[in-house]
Amino acid sequence: MTIVIDTRQIIDSASFHKVFAAAFGFFEGYGNNIDAWIDCMSGLDDEAEVSLSKVTCEIGDTVVLHLEHAADFAAREAHLFQELLDCSAFVNWRRIEKGDRAILALSYHK
Repeated sequence: MTIVIDTRQIIDSASFHKVFAAAFGFFEGYGNNIDAWIDCMSGLDDEAEVSLSKVTCEIGDTVVLHLEHAADFAAREAHLFQELLDCSAFVNWRRIEKGDRAILALSYHK
């Protein structure tokens, strides 16, 4: 499964969360913070967590975050770009530590 993220819409932390909440259909009480983002992204294949996001996948599947205009995003919002990289890696690390498979992959061209 590939989810396209238009990074031109991300201009600050608030818009980062707004863009991802819209793309993934995060639940109404989504906290608009990085801990909530990590929780939502970690449970995309967890039947007990499906209420966190409208986007779900089968166990063992990978969700690709296809970042459009990544070079521009990295130049404009270097901190948010790095946070996205780090937090995506953390989601995968946390899952692997629990014995699950990695779930996120990033696709972009700088």
